[in-house]
Amino acid sequence: MAIACDLIISAAMTQPISMPLWAFVLIVLFAAVTFASHFLFPSVRWFFRKRAERVIARVNERLQRPIEPFKLARRYDMIQRLIYDPEITEAIVEHAREFDVPENVAFEQAKKYAREIVPSFSATAYFTIGTRLAKWLSRAFYRIRLGTFDRDALEALDADATVIFVMNHRSNMDYVLVTYLVSRAGALSYAVGEWARVWPLSSMIRMMGAYFIRRRSRGQLYRRVLARYVQMATQGGVTQAMFPEGGLSLTGAVGEPKLGLLNYIVSSYKPEGRDVIFVPVGLNYDRVFEDRFLVAAHESGKRKFRPPFMTVIHGIWTYLLDRVTKRTRGFGTASVGFGKPLHLSAFSGDDLDAKTEAIAAELMDRVRAVVPVLATPLIAHVLVTDGASSRSALADGVRARLEMLKSKDMPLPRKEVGALVEDTLKPLLARGFVVEKDGEISIQPEGAGVVAYYANTIAHHFSASAK
Repeated sequence: MAIACDLIISAAMTQPISMPLWAFVLIVLFAAVTFASHFLFPSVRWFFRKRAERVIARVNERLQRPIEPFKLARRYDMIQRLIYDPEITEAIVEHAREFDVPENVAFEQAKKYAREIVPSFSATAYFTIGTRLAKWLSRAFYRIRLGTFDRDALEALDADATVIFVMNHRSNMDYVLVTYLVSRAGALSYAVGEWARVWPLSSMIRMMGAYFIRRRSRGQLYRRVLARYVQMATQGGVTQAMFPEGGLSLTGAVGEPKLGLLNYIVSSYKPEGRDVIFVPVGLNYDRVFEDRFLVAAHESGKRKFRPPFMTVIHGIWTYLLDRVTKRTRGFGTASVGFGKPLHLSAFSGDDLDAKTEAIAAELMDRVRAVVPVLATPLIAHVLVTDGASSRSALADGVRARLEMLKSKDMPLPRKEVGALVEDTLKPLLARGFVVEKDGEISIQPEGAGVVAYYANTIAHHFSASAK
């Protein structure tokens, strides 16, 4: 009987069965996914992980400041570490109590913020794509000049300290330019505004190590999550770059600092821990892409200067056509100056707000001191301040200012004054900001705001001299 049963079962197991095609496809698909997840994906991940480790090892050999382990942590692990941090747990409980919601709802909200903020740094993307693209774009649009730069002081910085580059914000090219110029020093982590949270730009920016911030958010839970991430990155030694003005300058002048990110860093600093060193950076351009939009936003009183899409396309097309036909050589000079480093350990006191304000004021003074003096801002300052109405008057004004700046021991335009005036007037005349008739030069009403914008970028150098 048992033998008969075995024969029946054996015969049944070899009998063909019929099923719908869709069911067969699902079975094959599930089998493929199971095989991939258990056998293929781990092998692929291992292959790419080993390849990434080799890339990082090679990169670290030539960097002054090797990439920090904190920056190399997996994004998922970093998010988990952030949302389970004791300070965030406390913030979640407070949020749930304040808004009368379950703690699991508040937890999910904090997790959403963490996913929004935490980057997914890729050394391969940063050093094989990002820095090369930054170099190409910088050189394609500008002649790059290094301003004030104390190489010995910067190379002598404590290798274990967290270095934070603090910069004035003139253009969206600032990110590109500084990334290119400090690419041999280390990998920068930027705080990026909401303008970049669009696909696929957001993914690329995260891979470059940037983290997103909501500049207008007033939610306490969000600020606690952001603050804790910045503090963890700083304590982990991540090299950072920040724009304390909080946005592009609408007037051209270096603005007053916003204390949010700086306050997060100062509040978590421990004298017995890792030192924090701020490096002031001053940027200036002969021309920025956004000048008309920034001036218009300033005049309207509304910080809305996103140009229409077709305007951007037309501008890019016109520029490329002019480069091909050699009618333009770019947008002039872009220059970056590096100031005297400021050690957080040099500041003491229990009043957090007073300490943060003192550090911010000192940093912005040092930033202003190293903002480069370029030809277009120089000519603009003479036009606005002296009311120069001829080329000879412009030349006299330029000479007088160059003489005033000699005592500051800062790099100045290298051209002979006559050639400088000649070459700088051409684009101003071509753009219709100034007109020249019968040897008389005057600023056009529609160009007054833009000319004043460029003059403001270096006005502080001369007000300091007057004092």
